[in-house]
Amino acid sequence: MEIKEAKKLVDDLKIEINYHNKKYYDEDAPEIDDYEYDMLLRRLESLEAQFPMLVTSDSPTQKVGGSAAAKFNPVEHQIKMESLHDAFSYEELKDFDRRVRSQLNDVEYIVEPKIDGLSVSAEYINGIFVRGSTRGDGIVGEDITENLRTIKTLPMQLNERVPFLEVRGEVYMSKENFLALVKGQELNNEKPFKNPRNAAAGSLRQKNAKITEKRNLDIVVFNVQRIEGKYLDKHKESLEYLNELGFNAIKIDKVFDNIEDVIKEIEWLGNIRGKFPFGIDGSVVKINSFAQRDRLGSTAKFPRWAEAFKYPPEEKATKLLKIEVKVGRTGAITPTAVFEPILLSGTTVSRAVLHNEDVIREKDIKIGDTIIIRKAGEIIPEVVAVKQHNSDSIEFNMPNTCPSCGSLIIREENEAVLRCNNTQCPAQLLRHMIHFASRDAMDISGLGPAVLEQLLENHFISSIVDIYKLQRENLISLEGFGEKSADNLLNAIEKSKNNEFYRFIYALGIRHIGKGAAKLLTKTFHNIADLFTAKVEEIEKIDGFGAVMAQSVTDYFKIEQNRIFIKELANLGINMQELENTVGNILAGKVFVLTGTLPTLTRQQATSMIESQGGKVTNSVSKKTDFVLAGEDTGSKLIKAQSLNIEIISEDVFLKMCEENK
Repeated sequence: MEIKEAKKLVDDLKIEINYHNKKYYDEDAPEIDDYEYDMLLRRLESLEAQFPMLVTSDSPTQKVGGSAAAKFNPVEHQIKMESLHDAFSYEELKDFDRRVRSQLNDVEYIVEPKIDGLSVSAEYINGIFVRGSTRGDGIVGEDITENLRTIKTLPMQLNERVPFLEVRGEVYMSKENFLALVKGQELNNEKPFKNPRNAAAGSLRQKNAKITEKRNLDIVVFNVQRIEGKYLDKHKESLEYLNELGFNAIKIDKVFDNIEDVIKEIEWLGNIRGKFPFGIDGSVVKINSFAQRDRLGSTAKFPRWAEAFKYPPEEKATKLLKIEVKVGRTGAITPTAVFEPILLSGTTVSRAVLHNEDVIREKDIKIGDTIIIRKAGEIIPEVVAVKQHNSDSIEFNMPNTCPSCGSLIIREENEAVLRCNNTQCPAQLLRHMIHFASRDAMDISGLGPAVLEQLLENHFISSIVDIYKLQRENLISLEGFGEKSADNLLNAIEKSKNNEFYRFIYALGIRHIGKGAAKLLTKTFHNIADLFTAKVEEIEKIDGFGAVMAQSVTDYFKIEQNRIFIKELANLGINMQELENTVGNILAGKVFVLTGTLPTLTRQQATSMIESQGGKVTNSVSKKTDFVLAGEDTGSKLIKAQSLNIEIISEDVFLKMCEENK
């Protein structure tokens, strides 16, 4: 290969790897799996070894992948938090051993599971936790002290008053907690995390520590970075000491003096990796002696005294027996592969989600094929590819109707997913109930996800309509309910009947119709009868509506099950018309933007007053804005208003404007 061709390949690989580094380390949203990333990096390393003149200081092979985000205060690491060099074969491990023994005699090795999480530092003064940080780029990380305080397995006070201690550990989300989190995200129509590692990283790097606390993270400590007041000679000794101090540290009971036994230990860990509560993507081989580590030192990126062995993705072939189709909680019609059971990463699996019809077509999957299965993130089975079409293989076609309720399935423009648009579909019931009762919708205080699940499990409700038929004795029989809490919930349900019309429309969960759009819709169509007969072209005329939103509204009201559901709620006394709350029209046609903190009014109160006088409130300042209602601590909106010569008014002026109509 010529140097010119090699340089182009190296430059292209750098761009690609840096892109994936950003997605993985900084955004916690990887687009390729670990093995694909490792192979890209290995290819770059190989090219740089062939052409050393192409190695630059900013190459991904020379630096740790992450960076410190601006939303956190930076922390400069006194001891660099290095990455590890990866080996993908036992021969490479033997090469590592030969390099070590060329400089050292009487080497002892420790073998640890390589936990797939987020690497962090935790610092203690006199046994008290004082600061925590992410690895970042290895030199500068992010201050996540308050977030680490929420992790119950990280001690805030040690069992001994060590003058100073800095440890390194791996924050992870257990497989059980990950699956529960994904279930909740799907219920709330949120994009679920792809794997536990990204879930842990995304949860830990939150500005709001309360969110981190809810995610139930754990930590395993695996290294002493710095220590004062205690001499430690070997790694095994340091891990034992960390456990004595109260840490959940790696537990090691074996030391190896030859690479063959190290390899046997790695194989054993690989065979039992499914039994760990955390995901592991490999094993780490470390020299036990700290003095020997110091002699070997480090490269620009890796310590020379350690090597990570990465397990190849475990893949097995099996026969695809059938493809089942189910409707999810968001209405998505999802095909699932059902295949002959196989043992994969320590557990027996027989099903894998195929996501959508496009995946089936792209991979050319047919019922009866021999397919290749692996576990993404060591947890979720996935179909990698078709190994071969068999003589009995047959084409699969997605259904035209929902397998749960029989409604027609739709595929919206630019979407790969097929959906059931019937919000009364039994498969979507819990999610729709949660949305219906939420604060911005019907605002039924006390009717959260946990209570709704209890009501469904006990068969006290089987539809949203049943919420308005709940009996006091049913509620009292539920765990956590007494007479007072039952009465409070029944009162909240009754109160919701008199909500503004837009809240009810938003509560219906019409696709693409948020709270703001629901408000706009009910300003034009003042009752449910008008919406039943509304045409697409009429809805499109509403300022802020487009063709997709308008079509979504008319599609919803065309579905007979939806119309029956709405009529049942109307018979139970739910308000289905715009209330006569407009007390005047002094602000008719006027567009307001609110900025800063008002002296006496909340933003919600000011917004309600403007809308009751026929005005409109928007979030951004433009040439269409008539007034900017400004309080204290205003920001860029005020500056933009001044540049556009838009009239800026105080709360006093605004109140006088409203008084003029009385």
